Amino acid sequence: MRRAVMDEVLRLTRAGRPAEATALLQGNGSAPASATDLSAARHHLLHIPGSVGDEPAPLLVMLHGGTQSAADFAVGTRMNEHAERHGFLVAYPEQSREANPGGYWNWFAPGDQRRDAGEPAIIAAITREIMAEVAVDPARVFVAGLSAGGAMAAVMAATYPDLYAGVAVHSGLGYRAAHDVGSAFAAMRGGGRPAPIGRIPLIVVHGDADDVVAPVNGEQLVASRLAAGDVTQHDGPRRSDGFLRTDHRTADGRLAVASLTVPGGRHAWFGGSGRGSYTDPAAPDSSAAIVRFLLDMPVAR
Repeated sequence: MRRAVMDEVLRLTRAGRPAEATALLQGNGSAPASATDLSAARHHLLHIPGSVGDEPAPLLVMLHGGTQSAADFAVGTRMNEHAERHGFLVAYPEQSREANPGGYWNWFAPGDQRRDAGEPAIIAAITREIMAEVAVDPARVFVAGLSAGGAMAAVMAATYPDLYAGVAVHSGLGYRAAHDVGSAFAAMRGGGRPAPIGRIPLIVVHGDADDVVAPVNGEQLVASRLAAGDVTQHDGPRRSDGFLRTDHRTADGRLAVASLTVPGGRHAWFGGSGRGSYTDPAAPDSSAAIVRFLLDMPVAR
């Protein structure tokens, strides 16, 4: 398909006009808008570990931070190593520099904060395409991200609760914490006013010395999840594997929210590899903590 046509399809999708996008695709000799159509709008990497057998496996969708690439994020988080150890798939969508020159997911744009529109529709399409092509357990599909990718992971959790069973936000911001570039920078400095994220299981990781995305954003994200009203038990803060951890549970003891803070931690993926950008190899292992939280959740079928 000609690039100009795909650009117009993406514009219509971002504007929340999927019917017009479908009509344009049909008029250019393509099938109606599908996961394949939208997923082609962004490059992505998929890691399938050798430990995965014939049975459907969990899938973790990882959204990189600004200025990063999918490959850089994979190396820096060492998530593929955890995937080999625990037997899950990892996908790394990559933001287009045409969509954002700095490689940031546009988590702050109203057109990219809605279901079936903009970048959420594209990321969901990539997720569904992988699920159609590889044996994935549909009840164990998760999304995680760092910084701008963490903020977009919160968007995905809020807009596609039927697709994702859990979310991890690392050094990020809450859903709809901003509505344009100016309010995005304001939220990063001092917090925004995020909307409720729903009842999806959530793990938040943040450094208390983060001078790029203020730690209050992690607190606000936790509060936006607690607003669902299903949490009645609170445990912490306590020291756990190098983190200051607070757990929030429902009345039946189910872990709904885990908040992990790194004392002195700055804006980086904690416990990552120095071969990637925005990592702190000396810090506690946030990848391991995220994997444990997501994979240990009870499966709802």
